[in-house]
Parts: sequence; C-alpha cells; structure tokens
Amino acid sequence: MRLFYTKKELALKKKRTAFAVICIGLVIGVYLIATHRSEPQPELPTVVIAPASQKDVEVYGEYVGRVRAQQFVEVRARVEGYLEKMLFAEGTYVNKNQVLFVINQDQYKAKADKARAQLKKDEAQALKAKRDLERIRPLYKQNAASQLDLDNAIAAYETTVASVGMSKSDLDQAELELGRTVVRSPIAGHISERHVDLGTLVGPGAKSLLATVVKSDTVLVDFSMTALDYLKSKERNVLLGQKDDTRSWQPNVTITLADNTVYPHKGLVDFAEPQVDPRTGTFSVRAEMPNPNRVLLPGQFTKVKLLLDVREHSIVVPMKSVIIEKGGAYIYVMRRDNIVERRFIELGPEVGNQVVVERGLAAKEYIVTEGYHKLTPGMKVSPVKPTANSTTKK
Repeated sequence: MRLFYTKKELALKKKRTAFAVICIGLVIGVYLIATHRSEPQPELPTVVIAPASQKDVEVYGEYVGRVRAQQFVEVRARVEGYLEKMLFAEGTYVNKNQVLFVINQDQYKAKADKARAQLKKDEAQALKAKRDLERIRPLYKQNAASQLDLDNAIAAYETTVASVGMSKSDLDQAELELGRTVVRSPIAGHISERHVDLGTLVGPGAKSLLATVVKSDTVLVDFSMTALDYLKSKERNVLLGQKDDTRSWQPNVTITLADNTVYPHKGLVDFAEPQVDPRTGTFSVRAEMPNPNRVLLPGQFTKVKLLLDVREHSIVVPMKSVIIEKGGAYIYVMRRDNIVERRFIELGPEVGNQVVVERGLAAKEYIVTEGYHKLTPGMKVSPVKPTANSTTKK
C-alpha cells in the first residue's frame, strides 16, 4: 500500500468523494420528498347564515277579557196592577217600542175619565167667569159696578183658569199612568224569559222586574292592562281609546273563543280607564266588537289579542341566533372575508320566533343562525345558506 499519492491521483480521489456525497444527498433528498406527508390544513367550521331582514313588525299583547252586552235594559212595571197579557216569545228578537206586557187598565181608565170630566167642568166654569168679567168691566167704567165687584170677577176668573190648569195636569198624569199599563220594549234586542207569571200583581208596591232586553248585535269586551303596557304605548305616542287618523293602523282587538277558534270579526278599543287600580296595578280597557250572528254571549270569557304597536322598518333576526349571557345579548356576524365577529345588540320585542334588534345591527348583514356554538371571534368559517331540511351541526 502506497503512503503517498500524486497530485493527479489526489484530485481524482477528491472528485470521486464529492460525487459520492452528492449522489448520497440526492438519494436522501428523493427519499425524504417521496416519504414526506404534508400537514393537513385545519377544517373550517360550517355554519348556516342568513341576512338580517327589515320589515314592519306588529306588536301584540294578550289578555283575558269578558264579553258584555252593549245595552242591557231591565223592563219594569211602572204602575201597579195585575199582569194580564204577555205579547212576545221568550228569547226572541223584539223591536224598539214593541208591546211586551199589558197590565190591567180598568182603574187607570176610570181615573183618566174622571180627570177628563173634571177638566170639562173647570173649563165651563172658567168660560162663565170670563163672561162675567167681560160684563163687569164696562159697568165699572160707567160707575155702574163697584171696585169690589170687579175684583171679585177677576179673582173668580183667575181661580177658574188655575183650576183648568190643574185639571189638565191631572188628566196628563192619568193618561200617562194609563199609557204605562202597556209595557213596551225600550230598545231593540233579544228578550229574556219573563220574570213574573200572568195574573201576578206587579208595580211599585210589588215585583216590578218583568224581563230584560239585551242588545247584542254589538258587544263590549272588557279586559285589564298593566301600567307598564300604558307606559310603553305612551313612548310610541299611542293613546288607547282615542282614534288617531295620522297613523296607518288602529289598536284593533282579536279574540279567541273557548274552543280555541279565532273570532272572524275584529274590534276597536274605544275606551281606556284614566286611572290605575292601586290594588291590582292595572287599568280597564274596553273594545267594541261586532256580533251579527250572536256568537258572542254576554258574560262569556275570551282571550284578547290587542295590537299595541306597529314597528315600521324594524331589523329582525331569528330568536335562535341570539346568545344571551350575563354581559348582554350578542350574535355572530360574518364579514365579507368569511370571518365572524361577535356583535352585542339591544333587543326589542319578540314576535313569534323572531326578535326585533333595536341597536347594533344593520339590514342585510349576514348573521350566523346555526353552528355558532363552535365559534370564537375572528374565526374563519365556511358559510352555507339555510335549506328546508338543513342538518348542519351547531
């Protein structure tokens, strides 16, 4: 073995060593490239988004109401006597001034006849007194009659005139009492069953209530509202019980019957109590409701739904997209670069499954409606539009 190499041999050996190192490096590089696995990119969370909508929102309040008749009139006997006739069918519709009952008229006819005869007698005496006075006056002017004769004639005439006036009043009173023996309906409506039988003594000294007439083609619905409802309506310049022609809507009422059906006609609030009951903290409100088919009966309890306000051009979002914590309510809003941000908002009234956003959100901004539980502010997401059978995980 040689211990020394020539310069050519040393150069050749260096080239061979370098070539071997390069080949080994290439082999290792190819091996590393062939066996290298790229790290997987993190999967973006998939969320369902929808634009915040803008629309007119109707705000309702629900209460318990009671129906009462618009008019409920008691028919009473105003003169005393025995009830002779009943000229109606119980439970039917009666017209105004229709004859309902007839009370025995004999004593009232006799009283009227007596008053009429007395009037004729007084009129005859007044006529005689007038003629006597007319004869005395020319005689007095001729000094053929004394002052006393004239004064007596004047006094006699004035007395008979006063008697005529009294007799006319007595006759009017007698005829009024005679007319009251015929009992008529004071209003048009449906009449109840009779409260007395024929032949019963009725009138001021006996039982006077004969029947009741109910005008129910229009009914009134009474319900109570809280003082908070009143304050909220005042904030929106809504005065319950007063019609405001400057608004495009009025506080109408819809009622639900005992079988949970909605009554087809709507009513309008026409009165609100001007004070709050200190015992209950509520005030009474009344609505007038048409009742052409007599579906609503006086005394009936109903569910009342009152239109309290119409919030025009309000921003609304689905209630399920709102997260409520101790710090307040917020939603996730997606920017154009698909990055979500947490947005605190001020909530208004709830309407169905939506809620009004008073502040913090603009119309048509995209909000996350599903899948927000896995989000953090500043995270990039993969958005999808909602579908009828969306099954996106939250």
